[in-house]
Amino acid sequence: MEISAAGRLEVRITTADVGKRVSVRSLIEHGPSGEKFTDTVGVLTSWDNGVLRITRKSGEGVRIAESALVAGKVVPARLPTTAPQGGASRHETTAPARRRGPSASYEELARVSARAWRPVESERLGEWELRAAAEEVPREARPWGAVAGRRVGFTRRANSVLPLGDPGVPLDDALTAVRRWYAARGLPAYVQTATGAEGAQELLCAELERRGWVREVTAELWTGPLAPVADLGGEPSGVVLSREADEAWLARYRRKGVGEVALRVLGSGPSVWFATVPGDDAPAAIGRCVVDGRWAGFAAVEVDPAQRRRGLATAVMAALARRALDEGASAAWLQVEDDNAGARALYDRMGFAAHHAYHHHRAPESSAPAGEGAL
Repeated sequence: MEISAAGRLEVRITTADVGKRVSVRSLIEHGPSGEKFTDTVGVLTSWDNGVLRITRKSGEGVRIAESALVAGKVVPARLPTTAPQGGASRHETTAPARRRGPSASYEELARVSARAWRPVESERLGEWELRAAAEEVPREARPWGAVAGRRVGFTRRANSVLPLGDPGVPLDDALTAVRRWYAARGLPAYVQTATGAEGAQELLCAELERRGWVREVTAELWTGPLAPVADLGGEPSGVVLSREADEAWLARYRRKGVGEVALRVLGSGPSVWFATVPGDDAPAAIGRCVVDGRWAGFAAVEVDPAQRRRGLATAVMAALARRALDEGASAAWLQVEDDNAGARALYDRMGFAAHHAYHHHRAPESSAPAGEGAL
């Protein structure tokens, strides 16, 4: 908090600071244990009619009455946990250079992750990319009475707008075009946004929510050094790598009924590898990795519930990491849901840390078809 020479707290932010990262202290009426103040850190996304809105790293919007402000200041942009400047993180205190966490901007990671999960169809709207990967729901999977032509998108990631930059038209016009584009394909309209990193989209999140767009899904993108992941598995043992997702791999994949469109998305990316630990009726574990320059992106790491806590997920990721190192990668990324405590603990032990949160906002008049993937 800002403290004046006289020892008083001061509010050193104004409406001119909208769009900047701030830290504020405000009064609360009924705080726990008699607490009178609360602190909020995030991007100041609006200051209208005596009310501030601050969007936190998680994407949560906090409204604070101007009259409740006790102190406030603009603070430096948050640095990625794995990319310290002027100091060492907990993962690189004594590590050699090849083991240090990767430094990356939000935009770089957004483009890398988008290339690792390509849509079947896309169109540009200025610097926005409208993405779709949908297929008709099989007759046997339709609810009773449903008509032909009902379509479902394979994951929100492949069926949402990636808004990196200026759409070239006013926001309301852009969103109208987005809704029309997805409606023409029988799909709900989604916009993918991010918060919690320099250059992310807190302002866009706030504008979408002001217009009634619903934030349905929040997850995080984590980054870490690649070499330590490769070392965790020891010598290769039982992990089979392939360029294609064969029937055995798909038998373990949690999204059932994978069709041609899903196979195209799974196989998309600069250099795609699939890992399988053979089992009896289905693989004991699987994983997917996309190598793109210095980056290796991990996804679809799944283990037979009956064989968990045996190190199979670690073995799969280690085998994929070794292959990625052979192709010249040095940094790793992955996406993890907020409520997946087991995966988050595993990735933390491997040296990963959160870089930013990302979200999917659905247009207010759209409804998500059943069977759509969470991410």
